[in-house]
Amino acid sequence: MLNKIILASKSKVRKEILDKNNIENIVKPSNVDEDVIKKSLLKEKATPEIISKNLAELKANKVSKKDNSSMVLGADSVIDLNGELISKPENRSEALNILKKLNGKKHQLVSSVCISKAGSMIWNYTDKATLTMKNLSDKELESYLSKISDEALYAYNVYQIVIRFWIISLILAMIGLATLKVR
Repeated sequence: MLNKIILASKSKVRKEILDKNNIENIVKPSNVDEDVIKKSLLKEKATPEIISKNLAELKANKVSKKDNSSMVLGADSVIDLNGELISKPENRSEALNILKKLNGKKHQLVSSVCISKAGSMIWNYTDKATLTMKNLSDKELESYLSKISDEALYAYNVYQIVIRFWIISLILAMIGLATLKVR
């Protein structure tokens, strides 16, 4: 049973998941430059699953080196579109391009968690959820994006599932999928 864990993330969603599951936690972001790591791993032809696992482990290990008596949880989620890594958007134009790319297609949300202590991984878990985005017109996608806050836009919250003209924010559950295995 975990008493208190350090969350190596600035993610409000992951903090909320731990809190709702009564897992005491302290937030200490790793400040890992994910883009540099992703580019390096992509050059090595790493799959999105490997990238997610490596980022989760790197985040946890980095923070646990500084506080080697505590358990540290690192996590990462990526979107895999037929082996192509889809990263978080940096602006609204990029968000629209991502949604157009995913439009009407099956893809996977890959979520990884890692627990480290004293700079070394002691446990990890990765899970995938296969999702299909409803086929929407460009006008519907643009309208959808106009309703999303900047804070949500620059996370995977930009990707939500559209069902019968209602936008249901299921991404919170998907991002937390692997995190709940920590309990």
